[in-house]
Amino acid sequence: MARRRRFDPGHAVAGLFFLAVAAVFWARTTAPEAGPPLAVLAAATLIGLGVVGIVHVASRGRRREP
Repeated sequence: MARRRRFDPGHAVAGLFFLAVAAVFWARTTAPEAGPPLAVLAAATLIGLGVVGIVHVASRGRRREP
């Protein structure tokens, strides 16, 4: 029998973050003047990945079994 995996909020946040980044890039391809400059997108992507990492590490402590 396969073991059930616990819910990981870090993975959910990462999924939503990457969907948002994909939506912004898609919006830039349809109307380049509508989106933010690429430098801002790159900085926001790095900051977002840092937030995802923090959420993942913070939730990992709660998931560990003794």
